Amino acid sequence: MTGTWVVTGGAGYIGGHVVTALRREGIGVVVLDDLSTGRAERLPLDVPLVLGRVGDPQALRSVLAGATGVVHLAALTSAPESVRDPLAYYAANVTDTAMLLSAMAEAGVPRIVTSSSAAVYGCAPAGALTEQDQPRPQNPYGTTKWIAERLLAEVGAASGTASVALRFFNVVGAATPALADTRTSAVLPRLLDAAQGGTVTVHGLTHPTPDGSAVRDFVHVRDVAEAHVAAVRRLTCGGSGSAVYNVGTGWGCSVLELIDVVERVTGQPVRWIPGNVRPGDPARSVADPSLIARELGWRARFDLAEAVRSAWAARVPAAPAALTRRSLLPAAAG
Repeated sequence: MTGTWVVTGGAGYIGGHVVTALRREGIGVVVLDDLSTGRAERLPLDVPLVLGRVGDPQALRSVLAGATGVVHLAALTSAPESVRDPLAYYAANVTDTAMLLSAMAEAGVPRIVTSSSAAVYGCAPAGALTEQDQPRPQNPYGTTKWIAERLLAEVGAASGTASVALRFFNVVGAATPALADTRTSAVLPRLLDAAQGGTVTVHGLTHPTPDGSAVRDFVHVRDVAEAHVAAVRRLTCGGSGSAVYNVGTGWGCSVLELIDVVERVTGQPVRWIPGNVRPGDPARSVADPSLIARELGWRARFDLAEAVRSAWAARVPAAPAALTRRSLLPAAAG
């Protein structure tokens, strides 16, 4: 495949893995990131990095000129934080997405792959979630992702922009130490901190699940990156309309079961204390990934133990890099 794709949020944890996967497929990449949570060192030195926010028209004009498509990963992503500050989540996840779509139309860029979330579903009392299940988000984060999906579909129907929305479940693991997950709110990094001598709070032991802790579908970030490649391939090869796919393993693991996996992988005890259920936190969220398997040929290849092993290995300090990124392209660069 040829052509250049703009990756918003490409210096983030998931974004860095997506950039690596796209380049492995021979796809040219330009990254737009304001580095509010991203890290420039996640990117290869020859990947152009434009500093800017997705809602900045000047930055968008700079990166979209001549682009083949967009992979839109820039977002705010913490469900508990969204309950505390919903306005910030609507601005980042809805308003900025609308700005991006408007700039794409102006630049004549007809394709977009966007990150959505399992948070659009809310809680599934039993069984796995399919794309046909009615979204019932339980927090502003999930609501903003659902609105963004609708925005893509409606803009696509009006303008012909082709889109794929990928509903990630819980993304874990790392391909390399440079791409490690540094999110302080994510459950696996917090458990690994505890394995290194800290203590972690397990939020909620009264969920209607077998052991009382929340059940999640943990999917390796390398598999998530390959789902993006499959979506880009679909759109590049003439895919049209708007499609939505789950990106998960189809297997649920409770937080207490995950603690057991972490202890077995690391050989260290994980000290934890019980805490209250967080507002907007579903009891269970597990994917049915059969649609993306049928239509895009994507399946998760890595199991949870491998994901935990990779995240643990990424914590080993790496040797200093011989080269560093010398400069960042200004937002007005061509």
